[in-house]
Amino acid sequence: MSSTDKLIPDDSAEALAAVETVSPATRFSRSLIRDVADYAAGREDLLPFWFGESDRPTPLFIREAAIDSLQKGETFYSENLGRPYLRRAIAAYLTELHGREIGMERVAVTTSGDSALMLSSQLLIKPGDRVVIVTPLWPNAVEIPKIVGACVECVSLEVHEGRWSLPMEKLLRALTPQTAMLIVNSPNNPTGWTISREEQRVLLEHCRRLGIWILADDVYERLVYTQGVRSAPSFLSFAEEDDRLIVVNSFSKAWTMTGWRVGWMVTPGAVVQDLAPLIEYNTSCVAEFVQRGAARAIEDGESHILQVRSELMETKNRLTNALRELPGIEVPEADGAMYVFLRLAGQTDSFALAKRIVNEVGLGLAPGRAFGPEGEGWLRWCYAAKWPKIEQGIERLARFLSH
Repeated sequence: MSSTDKLIPDDSAEALAAVETVSPATRFSRSLIRDVADYAAGREDLLPFWFGESDRPTPLFIREAAIDSLQKGETFYSENLGRPYLRRAIAAYLTELHGREIGMERVAVTTSGDSALMLSSQLLIKPGDRVVIVTPLWPNAVEIPKIVGACVECVSLEVHEGRWSLPMEKLLRALTPQTAMLIVNSPNNPTGWTISREEQRVLLEHCRRLGIWILADDVYERLVYTQGVRSAPSFLSFAEEDDRLIVVNSFSKAWTMTGWRVGWMVTPGAVVQDLAPLIEYNTSCVAEFVQRGAARAIEDGESHILQVRSELMETKNRLTNALRELPGIEVPEADGAMYVFLRLAGQTDSFALAKRIVNEVGLGLAPGRAFGPEGEGWLRWCYAAKWPKIEQGIERLARFLSH
């Protein structure tokens, strides 16, 4: 008998009660994206577009930096906040990108953007705090505040004149003096909606006045398709260093490094001192060879980002146009990220619909309900794939609609 077994009473009702008291924070929603993927497991003819991941591997020059690090024996612990060379590289990159000085003392390297979201919530949110989130949104970002005990209120994006938009007045009404944090992801996963600079200014001023923290998820900031724009609007371009603002980012998308699990966060200087022990108690540090690859990516990866963005923009336009030619499909316009959020007329159960599409034509799309109740009836298609694969997916969806 294990030590765990000794703690569980024989009576099943008592056992259940005992388990529930161990960790109430674990009672959060399971990802429906994973559920659909698991449902389709083993199907050999499947065309999956449900995960937010490119089908191209990390560029060789980034991999070689990590290989060189391993060959040199750089396999030991590093600083909690990340190696100074990587923090300096990130700070220099952000300073140049956003035209405002970002000091390395404000930068912390994390084991993924996901980890940065969790650290932010652990750092700033107390049980019972009220958190307002702009949705529909990647489920991790919505569930993480709940894990640390927050009460979450969602304000949904809306479709106006065929385009995703932010209902600013509704959002401002939700941001009361009792609100601890606002979470905004732009460009948005799953819709591709991208906040405007003016909307950011209005939100920052409002949150300053009420003492509300802003947690900005900028993971897709380089994947924006407005001509002549290098990056999506970021709060970093005009916020003051002491503003209640944390900006998280990741190497996963723009540098095609999803499996590396490395990201960063920019915080007010006064907060960084509390981050080091928090990172220590979560993950301790990011592996040295991963940091070497990340540093090479951010220093020499601009041409790769531009190529990825160009290919994604072309694929987005071709996919969107093709989908709009199919009967009964709505595809609102959006300016960023790597997803099309589409709706099939008359469909109200996106989870059941996603499973039906897998069953009938072997096409894997993410159910909109995975991104909150606001996404019900919608499907997300990740278009970070080669065009022949996308084209096959369009043909399969057309076949499904013809049934």
